[in-house]
Amino acid sequence: MAFLNSFKNFLSLTPMIFAVIGLVAIFQVFVSPKMLSRFFGHGEIADIFSGTFIGAISSGNGAIAYVVAQGLKHQGISDYALIAFILAWTTLSFTHLPAEASVFGVKFTAYRNLLTFLSTIFIAYLSALSVRLFF
Repeated sequence: MAFLNSFKNFLSLTPMIFAVIGLVAIFQVFVSPKMLSRFFGHGEIADIFSGTFIGAISSGNGAIAYVVAQGLKHQGISDYALIAFILAWTTLSFTHLPAEASVFGVKFTAYRNLLTFLSTIFIAYLSALSVRLFF
């Protein structure tokens, strides 16, 4: 009985899952590292916010985030921006908002994304400071 209910829930979410996968794929195809590099280089705090927003918009899995970040690093992007980008890419996703809201509710989704956004900024700043201090 539980299996059938779970399967029915999964089937009802399938269109939303495919839509999210499609949006992520579109962002990964049309947003190149060269395009992203134009948003960075305006100071530490600005780079953190830019990295957070760009990562949240062009979300994907961690393995791809590191490859994109490596390309950005070779273009001279700061550690602040790269750390914020990787954190937001993997934990904060504006493309997943409709699916997350339909499963967990709008209130939970709003709180989770707000807290994730704020913690991404805080952690990126502290991580980049740590990298500068110790390496």
